[in-house]
Amino acid sequence: MTPVPIRYGARPCSLVVCRGCCCGDARKNPGTDHAGQLARLREAAAASGGRLAVRTSDCLGPCAQANIVVVQPSTEGRRRGGRAAWVAFTLDDEALDDILAWTAAGGPGIAPPPATLALQMIDPPKN
Repeated sequence: MTPVPIRYGARPCSLVVCRGCCCGDARKNPGTDHAGQLARLREAAAASGGRLAVRTSDCLGPCAQANIVVVQPSTEGRRRGGRAAWVAFTLDDEALDDILAWTAAGGPGIAPPPATLALQMIDPPKN
């Protein structure tokens, strides 16, 4: 698949990785390399040529479904109707593989999520 071109001033697809009270906590999910996951996502962003951004956030809310990653659409994805996708239980390499493949294909509004990733999507918490 051909990468989506980046326009000057356009926002890339971005990942918001929860690292609050439960997400990223080795006591809650001891079998997950939380620091390694974050490093892998940041490496992918650095290698993306500006097509992907990664940031962390404090608690996003759905603690029972940790680890949460929010996939936010690029400017072009939002223009095409894409909205932020909340992905729960991102605890293994397969989940990261799916997230990175989806963002490489353009992310929300540009490409459909992998089927297994779609099963992990949740509604954002109501404030």
